[in-house]
Amino acid sequence: MSTWANVEMGPPDPILGVTEAFKRDSNPDKINLGVGAYRDDNGKPYVLSSVRKAEEKIAQAALDKEYSAIGGSAEFCQLSAELAFGEDSEVLASKRSVTVQTISGTGALRVCGEYLSKLYPYKGEKKIYVPKPTWGNHLPIMRDSGVEPVFYEYYDPATYGLNWDGMKADLEGLDEGDIVLFHACAHNPTGVDPKPEHWTELSAICKAKGLFPVFDMAYQGFASGDCDFDATALRAFVADGHNPVLCQSFAKNMGMYGERIGAFTVVGADEEEAKRIESQLKILIRPMYSNPPINGARIAATVMSDADLREEWMGEVKGMADRIITMRTQLKGYLQEHGSTLNWDHVTDQIGMFCFTGLTQEQVAQMAEDHSIYLTKDGRISIAGVSSANVEYLAKAMHAVTK
Repeated sequence: MSTWANVEMGPPDPILGVTEAFKRDSNPDKINLGVGAYRDDNGKPYVLSSVRKAEEKIAQAALDKEYSAIGGSAEFCQLSAELAFGEDSEVLASKRSVTVQTISGTGALRVCGEYLSKLYPYKGEKKIYVPKPTWGNHLPIMRDSGVEPVFYEYYDPATYGLNWDGMKADLEGLDEGDIVLFHACAHNPTGVDPKPEHWTELSAICKAKGLFPVFDMAYQGFASGDCDFDATALRAFVADGHNPVLCQSFAKNMGMYGERIGAFTVVGADEEEAKRIESQLKILIRPMYSNPPINGARIAATVMSDADLREEWMGEVKGMADRIITMRTQLKGYLQEHGSTLNWDHVTDQIGMFCFTGLTQEQVAQMAEDHSIYLTKDGRISIAGVSSANVEYLAKAMHAVTK
């Protein structure tokens, strides 16, 4: 008998399964709305001009390929923290935070989970409260780190918007010291974000209840086109006196998916505490992956530190966000134009790469079978897969399965 005879076949990844079905389809009008990666209006992967120019500068510098430090590039970490907290942040000026480079946002979350599991001072079983629904990978990342994810109310399927009353009630019912994860902007998978006034109240609730905030910020700049606005939630909590932890990704806002560049930040009480935190983060990271890759960090740091490249990058980020917003507007417009009497306001009210359409599993299956349009079973579509060439065809199909 083979050593691995008892290994069971694992379930297919729900998003990769959508892509595989799409690839098998021979319909020339087929559309893949499953993958969460930005595409230009021609449906092609988009490499930012600012990134290309940064790569040229790095190549000309003829740098070596030595190991990075355990915590990664110090310049990249500093610039990442400034992007998130603001260049004039008291947190950074007082040197009471520590940022380490991670293997994109997923790696930041895994370091976060390990850090909370081993060092968060909470009696009993470690839990983290996450929005219902949340990014699917949050659950195994935290669970495998020894922190059990538990849902709090977030999305309202009746309105395709925020279940504000349910969210508030759940958070107000938590115990002191409970850990709560928030999507800082462009909630994945729903595209539903709290408004700025909601964030103010959420911060007050967390402060009154003694809850500990964790922010996952995978889409800074990509949501609204404004990196400062997309950091509203994080900065509001910090201004209120919270010392949160933060997970960042540069996959979306720099289009560097395959470079795997992210960061994890812990805010402490003072500089001395931050140094102790940093020492423990190094102890966690060393046996996991020893140190992070250098190329993407060099690119990101070059883009953020060079004034001209940074300005160009900000313009490109806004351009990507604006294209997503335009596709939402056109999709809603074509649905109405082709006779749909349903309320599609949620298509434009939601923000970011993803939209919860409200389509049922049966309607999702019909979209694939009758129209060669592929999306996840929960009705989530990636707006990045919508273009001026296919948006009307998509609207007609959505109307056909929902009328």
